[in-house]
Amino acid sequence: MALRPVQVNIKALDDSAIGRFWAEALGWSAYRPGVTTYVGPVGGFVWPDPVAVGINVVPVPEPGTTTKNRVHLDLATTSAADQAELVARLEALGATPADVGQGDVPWTVLADPEGNEFCVLEPREVYRDTGPIAAVVVDCEDPQAMARFWGGALDWTLHQVTDDQAVLRSAKGVGPYLEFLRRSGAKAVPDRVHLDLLPYPGDDKAAEVARLRTLGATDLDLGQGDVPWTCLVDPEGHEFCVLAPS
Repeated sequence: MALRPVQVNIKALDDSAIGRFWAEALGWSAYRPGVTTYVGPVGGFVWPDPVAVGINVVPVPEPGTTTKNRVHLDLATTSAADQAELVARLEALGATPADVGQGDVPWTVLADPEGNEFCVLEPREVYRDTGPIAAVVVDCEDPQAMARFWGGALDWTLHQVTDDQAVLRSAKGVGPYLEFLRRSGAKAVPDRVHLDLLPYPGDDKAAEVARLRTLGATDLDLGQGDVPWTCLVDPEGHEFCVLAPS
């Protein structure tokens, strides 16, 4: 039994506009299979076995806060010129520079048109084969505890665990990394960005959710009512959802 991350869920006032932004940013396509906007590789919306970790932009009536999201995307580049060109293109699409206290670093911190932070990385060999999304990055207080929980929750391979960082990636060696980085301060407000997980075809969703609870997940009531997905939080309070295969 295992789960896999299949999409990064982003809340937005204007899901169509934010979906278009991310589709153009990543060189992917935006689809509207229902009430949300899904962004994934060109070729169509594939469910229940998506070929990549995509982005699902969900419309909400409330704007975001000024508090930094504890989950963000890192985008990959292949050269210094590619990094500069990508930053310029993203700003032309509506991204703005963001100061999250990063200081003098070789990567560029931006925010999408609704203020969700992300990073455009300088070229790094480790991300040469990830595709446009190098990593989904989660701020946390205890990377080792996150490694225990998420290592047990997912079928992804644990690549690194230290006091400051835990790194996982698909056992197939494709797609983005999932990285937990030590940051001071406990989670204080709900995030506009979170991970959605999916059982494999034929696996039992209820059994997977029960297994997550034994690992330390707890239920989350956002007023979602009777829906086919289950909202949970990990031991540090990061929200995530377990989707239904159908």
